[in-house]
Formats: sequence, C-alpha cells, structure tokens
Amino acid sequence: MAFPKLFNFFQDDKLFQEVLSRFQRALAKVLAVGMVIVIIAATIQFISVVVVEVSPASSPLIGQELERVLADVLGLLITIEVLENITAYLKDHKIQVELVLATAITAMARKIIVLPADVSSKPLLVASLGVGTLALCASYWLIKHYRNPIKA
Repeated sequence: MAFPKLFNFFQDDKLFQEVLSRFQRALAKVLAVGMVIVIIAATIQFISVVVVEVSPASSPLIGQELERVLADVLGLLITIEVLENITAYLKDHKIQVELVLATAITAMARKIIVLPADVSSKPLLVASLGVGTLALCASYWLIKHYRNPIKA
C-alpha cells in the first residue's frame, strides 16, 4: 500500500534529505534556464534601446535617456549575477554570500540611479536607501574580511 511507503519516507531522514536535495538541484536548473531566457530578452531590449537612443536623428545621451540606458545595463548585470548565484549553488551546494551581497549592492545602486527627480520631497526614502546601501557594503566587507563560507 502507498500510505506506509509515504510514512516511511517521512521517517527516514536520509531519504527525505536526498529527495529535497534532488528537488533543489532540479529547481535551480529550471531557474538557471529561465534566467538565461531573461538575460537574452533583456540584452535584445537593451540593444534596441541603445540603437534608438544613439541614432543620429535623436538627441545625444543626456538626462532621462542616459538614466534609462544605465538602468537597463544595471538590470542586465543584476540578472547575470542572479544566474551566477544559481550556478554557483549548483556547483558547490553553498550559498556564496559575497556574490549575493554584491548583487544586492548592484540592485541598490540601480535603484539610486533611477530615482525620480522629485526624490527631494521624500527624505525618508533617500535616507533609507543610504542606510541600506551602507549596511550591505559593511556586510560585504565583513564577509570578505573574514572569509567564512556559509553552507546551505
């Protein structure tokens, strides 16, 4: 009968951990394939934006156009870093905290770069982004300084 086998599955910790490990690896592979698709689409979108913005008929890259291009570049970089996080986990079965923090710092930089012009009316937002960025940078420095890998 299937019910006793299911009960045994939850009783045997080694079997349960093996099934969870296989599931995590399969899920990480699916996420990696999805990230490759996102990176390809984002690259195509980025190239089209740059071609349109840099074409001779349009104005030079200033103001909002430059911010949009920088936001696209950083967004693409973040997706590549997320893919690197996934592939690093697949390879080592360790969460590379340095890489995760570097990705978060890049995401914060992107957020700061694309802040709207009326941000001066939101001092709490600016302060929280500054504190968050400092906390991420301090965390990155601590991890880099002490080099203690954290196993998943």
